[in-house]
Formats: sequence, structure tokens, C-alpha cells
Amino acid sequence: MRRRREDEAGGQEIAELAALADGSLTPERRAALEARVAASPKLAGRLAEQQRAIELARSAVKGVEAPAALRARVGAERRLPRASTSRRLVLTGVAAAAVAVAAFAVGLVVFDSGTTGERFHAALAPTDLTPGASGEATFTKTSAGWRIELDAAGLPRLEGGRFYEAWLRSSEGVLVPIGTFNESRKVTLWAGVSPKDFPTLTVTREQADGDQASSGEKVLVGTTGAGR
Repeated sequence: MRRRREDEAGGQEIAELAALADGSLTPERRAALEARVAASPKLAGRLAEQQRAIELARSAVKGVEAPAALRARVGAERRLPRASTSRRLVLTGVAAAAVAVAAFAVGLVVFDSGTTGERFHAALAPTDLTPGASGEATFTKTSAGWRIELDAAGLPRLEGGRFYEAWLRSSEGVLVPIGTFNESRKVTLWAGVSPKDFPTLTVTREQADGDQASSGEKVLVGTTGAGR
């Protein structure tokens, strides 16, 4: 019990030091705490740590502006009463929160610049080789190419040098390989060609035999309807 009270007191002390460091401590508490810090090298060291953490956090978000709604929410929360220890960011909390804001804003920028919003969908039908199979694929255009999320059921897992391979095919019959896999659930494939030019998606069964051409053993076939 005594140790618990000591831990709580220590947490309150660090919380107040954090508030002093970021300028949010109430005036009536500031004077008393500043006097204690001046008389204690240990507290002075802890305050310096808090100040360094805040400076690091500010550097992390410098030049990265969070969305207006997020800034408004953060500002509103900062105006709430600071009496509760649980609402006070301590050393790691201050840095983590600021870095999280920076990561959120940067993530939005990367997403917006990396994708175009162009998307196509294809339902995949079985062939005579796999009459019980079915699947679907979603094509999303990104700056790196076309990301293809494939999810199929009814295909057994292939191992021991056997695998599935996905292809995009043009209306002229030209095949472009877009990836291999063993299990057909939640597969991510990539294509450097557009489904507008290569609208048909096929999945074949393959063997690691040194022959890079399609085996012709189709197990799923579908089209995006995105042909030009």
C-alpha cells in the first residue's frame, strides 16, 4: 500500500513537471512547483527531461500540419481542467502524442499522393478444373502501379514446388504475370499494366519447372469490364 501511494505521488509530480514544461500548469501551482524545482537538483533534472521531450515532439511535427478538425479537437482538449493526473501527458506521453499527430498527417499526405482513387472490381468464376471455386478481385491504382486484392475460396493450398499464378490478359491474348501464391485467401498482387488494357484476370496452377510461360491450367477467370 505504501509503495502504491509513493508511485501515485511520483506520477503526480511528473505530471505537474510536464505541465510546467509545456506551459499549461495553473498559475497557483506554478509558483510553488518552481520553488521546489529551484531547491531540488533531482526535480530540476526531471524538468529538463520534460522540456527536452517537448522540444523533440515539436521538432517531429514541425512543418507537418494536422487536419483542421484534428487541430480543433486537440485545442479543445488542452483547454480542459488539468487537475486529473490521468489526463496529464508525462515524458513519453508528450512525445508519443505529438509524433502520432505527425504520423497521422504524413500518412494522409502519402495516401493522397500515392493513390488516384481509380478502382475496378472483377468477379472470378471457376473452370472445369475447379468447379466449386469462386473469388473476387479489386484493382486500385497507385503511384507504384495497380494493387490487386484477390480473395478466393474453393482452391486447395499448393505446396512442394506447386503454386498458383495470376495473370492479366489483353484482348489480343498477351499475358502479363502479376504474382504467385500458395493460399488463395486475402492475396495482394501488383501489376505494372492497366486493367483497361489488360481487362481479363486469370489464375493458373503452376509447377516450379523452369518454364516461365503459363501452364494453361486455369482455375479462375474474370474480367474487370475496364477494357478501352
